[in-house]
Amino acid sequence: MTQGLGPELEHTPGRSYDPTQKPPPFGRQLKQYFALDKEYVNLNHDRTQPDKFHRLLYKPMLVKSRENQEVVAKLIGSDVDEVVFVPNASHAANKVLRNFEWRDGDLVIGPSTTYGQAFNVLKYLSDRSEQPKPTLVSIQYNFPLTDAEIIETFRTQLRQYKREHAGTQFTDVPSLSPGFTADVSARKNKIVAVIDGFTANPGALMPWRELVRICHEEGVWALIDAAHSIGQEPNINLREAQPDFWLSSCHKWFFAKRGCAVLYVPERNQHLMKSSIPTSHEYVSSSRNTCRPARISPNNMNVTPALALREWLGGEQTIYDYCHTLALEGAQRLAQVLSTKVMDENGELTVYMPNVQLPLPIEKQPGQVYSPELIAEINALFTRQLLLEWNTYTTHYFHNGAWWCRCSAQVYNELSDFEYLGKALVATCENVVEKLFS
Repeated sequence: MTQGLGPELEHTPGRSYDPTQKPPPFGRQLKQYFALDKEYVNLNHDRTQPDKFHRLLYKPMLVKSRENQEVVAKLIGSDVDEVVFVPNASHAANKVLRNFEWRDGDLVIGPSTTYGQAFNVLKYLSDRSEQPKPTLVSIQYNFPLTDAEIIETFRTQLRQYKREHAGTQFTDVPSLSPGFTADVSARKNKIVAVIDGFTANPGALMPWRELVRICHEEGVWALIDAAHSIGQEPNINLREAQPDFWLSSCHKWFFAKRGCAVLYVPERNQHLMKSSIPTSHEYVSSSRNTCRPARISPNNMNVTPALALREWLGGEQTIYDYCHTLALEGAQRLAQVLSTKVMDENGELTVYMPNVQLPLPIEKQPGQVYSPELIAEINALFTRQLLLEWNTYTTHYFHNGAWWCRCSAQVYNELSDFEYLGKALVATCENVVEKLFS
């Protein structure tokens, strides 16, 4: 039988076959090897009962998904017509960034903490052969930082980039910015900033509302990559914060199944969303005699069970209180076990994802201790030992001269989990020192 599937899958129709045996005759006997309903006579090849789903069942489910949109819109403080579901946060970022009409001289800003895939989209836009294309610049964040330091770093570096491009007319600005004009011919270059709602590594809640305010004051488009926000960050109010775009993953902290994220585009910016990515049946060409903007159809219908589970557990505030308290207490306990420290000592940037330093050598100057090859080797050793020997895992990363771990406190965790993780990390760090630094 097919190797490595496990006994529960080896004999499942549509999942496996015995390559040592002669196949059955073509015809109905082969149906068991395809993911099709046993009783359905299928003459339009796809899975299960594809035409019944697409032609009869899908639309009522889509209406139900609209109800999901209403609930999510209420949760994040937006109008329902400003929210759509997309497969994931990366998909949402691509929808926004690839719908901008770029000019030579445009700038895209990706801070050093931008999630790798999102940063790769920015790199692609600046690397591509098609003209025109924007120039990619970065803002460096070296944690630990306070909210005030993050805000000042962002404002200072943003203004520095504008001074370096003083000859460029940055007049393509959001409608909420001073100097906005409805005259399209008067709009020249633009600046688009991707701003973390949470940074992934380190795990830190960013003062994104204040950064949005700075963007509007400076005439900069703000895309908030809030992949970790929904289900973790309390009191999200997009009507009040007024980002130009905002996205979040429902499958990270909100208990939805994978393949479910939300994209917020306020009505004032929906004219910019000319096409879904990839372009779908819903595309409306600008050459058509119509004023209806193209809209992105919702494609996820699994938020309702997640919402029901969260309500059963006591609701958003109950979940937040437990996970936030556990994150703070768990981080302190982990730091005690490791004999190190918590990155965010006053808890200002911590919601559910605390960061704790690992007991490994600290680098005073870049490249003094850790080469890219050594960093990769240490990461691989951590991954193997934590997963294969200790049956646990936490994100581990090198930042600002030191090694850190980013833990996730969830409703199914307890303080003892942090203590167990601490034992695993102590043993793993000792192994790293013995193998690579002795």
